[in-house]
Amino acid sequence: KQWYQRRVAITAGILQRSFKVVTEPPNGLKLNLRQTYVKIPSTTLQDCTHDAFPQLLFVLSFFHAVVQERRKYGKIGWNIPYDFNESDLRVCMELMKTYLDKSMGVDGKIPWSSLKYLIGEVMYGGRAIDDFDRRIIRTYMDEYMGDFIFDSFQPFFFYKDKDVAYDIPKETHRDKFLEYIEALPLANTPCVFGLHSNAEIGYFTNAAKDMCSYMIELQPQTSGAEGGISREQYIEKVATEIEEKLPDLFELDRIRRQLGDITPTAVVLLQELERFNNLIAKMKISVATLQRALAGEVGMSAELDEIAKALFNGQIPGSWRRLSPDTLKNLGNWIAHFERRFEQYSTWIEKGEPSVLWLSGLHIPESYLTALVQATCRKNGWPLDKSTLYTTVTQHTKAADVREKLHSGCYIEGLYLEGGSWDVENACLRKSKPKILVEELPILKVIPIEAHRLKLQNTFKTPVYTTSERRNAMGVGLVFEADLSTTEHSSHWVLQGVALMLNAD
Repeated sequence: KQWYQRRVAITAGILQRSFKVVTEPPNGLKLNLRQTYVKIPSTTLQDCTHDAFPQLLFVLSFFHAVVQERRKYGKIGWNIPYDFNESDLRVCMELMKTYLDKSMGVDGKIPWSSLKYLIGEVMYGGRAIDDFDRRIIRTYMDEYMGDFIFDSFQPFFFYKDKDVAYDIPKETHRDKFLEYIEALPLANTPCVFGLHSNAEIGYFTNAAKDMCSYMIELQPQTSGAEGGISREQYIEKVATEIEEKLPDLFELDRIRRQLGDITPTAVVLLQELERFNNLIAKMKISVATLQRALAGEVGMSAELDEIAKALFNGQIPGSWRRLSPDTLKNLGNWIAHFERRFEQYSTWIEKGEPSVLWLSGLHIPESYLTALVQATCRKNGWPLDKSTLYTTVTQHTKAADVREKLHSGCYIEGLYLEGGSWDVENACLRKSKPKILVEELPILKVIPIEAHRLKLQNTFKTPVYTTSERRNAMGVGLVFEADLSTTEHSSHWVLQGVALMLNAD
């Protein structure tokens, strides 16, 4: 026991004085492929008895490089950044070699289904905890693996344009593969990974946003220069402007009596108003107490100091953010969003359920969609667990264009499309316009329907997220799935990272 205690103490001391060394994958497709083949022993390509092993190993290496490079483009690449590493590649190499050797003893045919499952679902897909990320991996498997890659009449290319062509070398020796890799361009566009060229603009935009946020955090938190407004005066001015915009609390008891019969959507409204009241009350108390603290009437607590710092930096205070829907907006845009939420709630109370709902104005938007399904199931006697939502994009671009309310379902406005664009004339998805990263979708019609009656063709199941942060590791952020019409194969939109959002940044 004493020896164990001494050993633990020594180990802890060594760890405290140690540095963590992490091997990051190289930046760029060419460097990633080069690193893979440099570490492969020269005899590896001859160890397998199947003739297709050298080419399939290159396909696997290319796939490994692609899934690592998608991390660079943030949420449009992966909802959750995964640490695909060299061990995944090594294990898949051994699996591929084993299955190809076994196939030589039978009929020599490549067991595509087994390889795609083991590589895409077990090894790489096993790391992906998000369903839509796994869909991307499965799509790469379908695009990169199959007898078509050996078709001599229609040569296979991972990607091809007027400047470069990524194909599979017909070599059998490692050094020849390295020569091919060295001839590849050092820089590559996002199109090689199936993304749109706009993804590069998004990458640099996010990098610039991060830099600006760091600069804001590092700016002096002291009073201004002589002759200018001081920090305290600026914070007091912002707090006063916010206080003037805060409405009175909703009278929930009166509203409950006014609604009469409590329908599922009315329950959602009452729950939303209760949450909105909590936010208003918190903001009123915070602003009033902060003003007193700036005047020296009360002490400045840690919470008040955090609120003052946020107001000075144009950010949303953490205590307010915790009581409001997820957002990436700055303080000014968030206040405008707050006022629009109040207007929608007031209109809903006075004039009834809106014919066109601004879904991002709800604290928990998925609750309203669930209430729609519940109300329709009660009306038609459908089983709740066998009902779903049918969505279609209308020709209306403004809420004022909608003349009448749906008998069952609702119209939704304020959805933003990322990774693609919408062709209003042909009512289908199209490739993104150059330099336009996000565009507003026309009004979406949502109708509850029995699942067995829903037969869709030429549509792409598109996730709808709360913000451009999409879904996090805890699965928070996904609202529902919309079916968008398309003339392209769904794999095209999967790799493009197409998604809908309730809020623009």
